Amino acid sequence: MKLVDNIFVTEDVTLFSLCDAPADIAHIAEVFKMIADAGIDVDMISQLPLGGSSSGFSFTVSDNDFVSVLAIASELRNRSPKTKISVSSGNCKITVSGEAMRGTPGVSATVFKAVANINADVRMITTSE
Repeated sequence: MKLVDNIFVTEDVTLFSLCDAPADIAHIAEVFKMIADAGIDVDMISQLPLGGSSSGFSFTVSDNDFVSVLAIASELRNRSPKTKISVSSGNCKITVSGEAMRGTPGVSATVFKAVANINADVRMITTSE
């Protein structure tokens, strides 16, 4: 049985990061509701650890949605002026999947080693079942 079944590359991905945002799940829910109401599909989401009353999180969208999400992020910044917004567009996402990966030690080490071997600039990492 092979460990990895598929490797997919998705190009033209924009990464948004909101730092020093309110550490409140209702705030995060509102952010994603605003994005959903604009008809925008969010792909990856990663939350930073809580730091007192503030936190941060990152998410990715298609580069085609860059301007729309930037407008939403600006509105969020008006509501919470301490929030810092970071944007990086023109990225690609690599998805590695395989049923045999689950419960197999060393998969992430192998993937990260392959990425390191090509000196890739990694901006975000998420995992899922």
